[in-house]
Amino acid sequence: MDDDELRWISGTLERLSRSAFRAKFVLTDKDRAYARAKGKETIDRHAREMLRARVGDAVPKNDGRQTPWRGHPVFTAQHATATCCRGCIEKWHHIPKGRALTDVEVNRLADLVMAWIERDLTNHPAC
Repeated sequence: MDDDELRWISGTLERLSRSAFRAKFVLTDKDRAYARAKGKETIDRHAREMLRARVGDAVPKNDGRQTPWRGHPVFTAQHATATCCRGCIEKWHHIPKGRALTDVEVNRLADLVMAWIERDLTNHPAC
């Protein structure tokens, strides 16, 4: 990741943290254990696959209700990073609804999701 991308991620996480709704999300102990057991590479692959499958289409199935609230670290991170539905993606990340996400956009949003997960894991060290 280049410096511009790191600045974008840092600035976006800061902006999201000022939203009372977005700031309330944290991983459960079970999700943290899962993320640590699977490792960064696997969770990163899951993030890219889930974003592509759930919000990548121009008109995703059940848009606005397609991302579960729990059950995988990526789901929680999607809500925390406003990558959970096309409405949130449009509002927070200025990517318009009505067209499929590009691979570059999916990867950028996945990098944001992973940065949020990594920050949560750092803020809550394993016992």
